[in-house]
Amino acid sequence: MYLVIRFQSSIYMKSLFPSDTYLTPSGTRGKFPNRLIKNSSLFFIIRFLSLVFKTRRLAVKGKLDRQAWAISSHSVLKLIERFSGRFHIEGLDNIRQSDGPVVFVSNHMSTLETMVFPCIIASEMEVTFVVKDSLVNFPVFGAVMRARNPIVVSRSNSREDLTIVMNQGKKFLEEGTSIVIFPQKTRKVDFIPDEFNSMGVKLAGRAGVKLIPVAIKTDFWGNGKFIKELGPIYPEKTIYMTFEKPMHIQGTGKEEHKKIIEFISSKLEEWSDTIKRNNI
Repeated sequence: MYLVIRFQSSIYMKSLFPSDTYLTPSGTRGKFPNRLIKNSSLFFIIRFLSLVFKTRRLAVKGKLDRQAWAISSHSVLKLIERFSGRFHIEGLDNIRQSDGPVVFVSNHMSTLETMVFPCIIASEMEVTFVVKDSLVNFPVFGAVMRARNPIVVSRSNSREDLTIVMNQGKKFLEEGTSIVIFPQKTRKVDFIPDEFNSMGVKLAGRAGVKLIPVAIKTDFWGNGKFIKELGPIYPEKTIYMTFEKPMHIQGTGKEEHKKIIEFISSKLEEWSDTIKRNNI
């Protein structure tokens, strides 16, 4: 749960996740009648869009500050849990113990991490995302994305995208805002190292800040056939996220980039083995 504390004219919010690990509490996961279970994806999307429109109204009114964004994101996390989603999040202390803005670099599997990362990170520090231009122009989500002042790239011209991220990203970091980067061009369930670029490493190195690698398994929420953000849900799939210890970038960052890929690959393999054992 979140706690808002008012002190004179400022508003402070305690961490939504005060421990190093967050596990969905037993009894939290929803129990639904057969008709709802059968159509769980449809009901989930309806409830999700309701939350999005509420957040959009705040954005349009200019009221979607960091606190409101984190609380809105937390509502999405709780919605996922009500639809039988099980979260297993580790390494939260690594976010809290950062001594300044950082670059978060994560694999990208579904819409889920985009919606849930804000309640994990924004409740601890100022943060923004590197996003595709299609997202800021999307009718439903666009206003929300624009309200949080993201770094917008095209994903069609890698050289131009790198220049944008290097210039704008360095400025954000100098001003104290952390940045989340998904180096893959698109969301994919399978992690392909060759498609995982070093943009985040280059930005952290140039800005002289630390980098936090993030490994996620979020195929609970699939990609939609017509609208990627509105895909089906798979309640039987556990949601995993691990935030690694911050790392310094040395030189070109080639070794650090290799370590990030190894970290993500090893976590995905570990979670796959856990799932296989539990299914036996």
